[in-house]
Amino acid sequence: MSIGGILNSILQLFLFALLGRLIFDYIRMFSQSWRPRGVVLLIAEIIYGVTDPVMKTARRIIPPLRLGAVSIDLSFIIIFFAVQILSQLTHLIP
Repeated sequence: MSIGGILNSILQLFLFALLGRLIFDYIRMFSQSWRPRGVVLLIAEIIYGVTDPVMKTARRIIPPLRLGAVSIDLSFIIIFFAVQILSQLTHLIP
């Protein structure tokens, strides 16, 4: 397996972790009393442990978009597309 293939695999795993984080965030948003238990808690801790450093850094750099009383966090969208672009660029690495 080439270096580009390994990097692509790592980026794809990170992308799946981002999607998992999105699912957990939406579950928490719609059901505020829900708390993960057991295996789901372990999965959530792994997902948040992998994605939190990148998300916190992006949130410091990218300010939220304010629309009146509502503020939209664009860091997730930018990270998602950046990972997609980087994943495509890894195909150019031999």
